[in-house]
Amino acid sequence: MEKKIHTKPLYRLWTTAMNDFSNYLRLEKSLSVNSVEAYMHDVEKLNFFIVSTFGLSPEQVEHRHITAFLAAIPGYGIGKRSQARVLSGVKAFYKFLLLEDRMEINPAELIEGPKLGFYLPEVLTIEEIDALIMAVDVSRPEGHRNRAILETLYGCGLRVSELVTMRISGLFFNDGFIRVIGKGDKQRLVPIGQRAVEEIYRYLAQRTLRKIDPKSEDILFLNVHGRGLSRIMVFMLIKQLAAQVGITKNISPHTFRHSFATHLVENGADLRAVQEMLGHESILTTEIYTHVDRKRWQQNILRYHPRKRD
Repeated sequence: MEKKIHTKPLYRLWTTAMNDFSNYLRLEKSLSVNSVEAYMHDVEKLNFFIVSTFGLSPEQVEHRHITAFLAAIPGYGIGKRSQARVLSGVKAFYKFLLLEDRMEINPAELIEGPKLGFYLPEVLTIEEIDALIMAVDVSRPEGHRNRAILETLYGCGLRVSELVTMRISGLFFNDGFIRVIGKGDKQRLVPIGQRAVEEIYRYLAQRTLRKIDPKSEDILFLNVHGRGLSRIMVFMLIKQLAAQVGITKNISPHTFRHSFATHLVENGADLRAVQEMLGHESILTTEIYTHVDRKRWQQNILRYHPRKRD
């Protein structure tokens, strides 16, 4: 006879551990709301699988249980990159439980993630960037705002979350910098080019004519209701403009950041300076752009190579 698993008490134990983990990420690690939510979604997947399959509390989980979980998740249509991210979240959860002396060993510590192929981000040419910006209809009420958004995304290499949280009080145009809030609520100063400055000034002239929600007075980019933009609104804007100008590449707001960094490296910018501007904690993250540049260099050499087969 199959043993019945009483899940309610187990789920309460998981909920308590997960709430403590969430507080740790927010208060001690100072992660952003989005980062905390991502970690919690990963642990929730483990929670459901372990309780429904093995009937165990978080502290009872062993190496073999996590291995079984990782073997099962591809069946839910989760790709290798998402699998690697889930494993990272699970490892962080058990590292926390270990630090809290709730576990004697970390059951996820020695588990390796799926092998990932080398990934080169999609990159737009400068001509494609210009085409997207020029496609914005400035005769429409949101026209100058949208141009300013695109110029700032590209010209400052921002994440979309950094763009939508930009504040007027963080604009230091006389010094040629803006202050942005990056991952983990970390602030950094980013140089801003003249074209982006000019577009923002044009937008600000129109912004003063609109009714603004008092809570959003310092937010730079606003929607028609006078409140801050959502990330999905910026995503949809770029998708619409790409379709309008005939760009078939799979692009998003992050493509502007990738393109900006690639163009900097191609033009000889110091990698450490690019790292600091992008807000990367590790230089290894920034080095992806040397691979993009190297790939183009290789293709160009092979195109004109004297031993190239016709």
